[in-house]
Amino acid sequence: MKKTLEKHLTLREKILEHIRDAIISGTIKAGSRVSEPELAERYGISRTPIREAFRQLESEGYLTVIPRRGAVVREFSQKDVEDFYAIKSILEGYAARQACKKLTDKELDRLQANNARLSELAEHDDIKAFFKVHNDFHEMFIRAADNEKLRELITSVVTRFQRLRFMSLSLPGRMKIVVQEHAKIIEAFRNKDAETAEMLVCKNAEYGGRVLLDGGVTASQRAELQIDI
Repeated sequence: MKKTLEKHLTLREKILEHIRDAIISGTIKAGSRVSEPELAERYGISRTPIREAFRQLESEGYLTVIPRRGAVVREFSQKDVEDFYAIKSILEGYAARQACKKLTDKELDRLQANNARLSELAEHDDIKAFFKVHNDFHEMFIRAADNEKLRELITSVVTRFQRLRFMSLSLPGRMKIVVQEHAKIIEAFRNKDAETAEMLVCKNAEYGGRVLLDGGVTASQRAELQIDI
């Protein structure tokens, strides 16, 4: 039973990764239908793990599951991007302000180690691992804010737009800029400068949305951040 379950979960993860990669790379275009029968045939499995994968991808903002039509790659408008990053900026900025008063030296050291790892991953252009470790960085200070309702709200909003965040981090130069942004945030945390920490986290989110809308990191953005790429 245990081996069957492990195999089942492995297939589900494989399907998740396959569809995510295809959507982000543009192999599957926005508005396109993702065929459940075709995937079932390709992997030689039942439709159950595929349906589970579809539900997960829908919760992350990659797909929209339409009754009697199936799964369709979600399309985001410019307003969707602007609205999401505006909300993310406000909520995470407030979390950073609250966390600034409560982060311990041990937690700050963990944030520092996390950012050192992000720097390594950026050098190797490992976007998948970078995305996961980057999520951990934000999760650490959000938890430190010690406001469970706020954490639940941020998680709910961010989960629906994972695709946008992944796409933003995938743009050329963005990962290295994130590392620099995080270094400044950590410095503000160590200095117990709540106002600066909030401002930097807000700016971090705002840049994430802007580079996505602009299609990359512009020269003016690099100059503003005083970062050479």
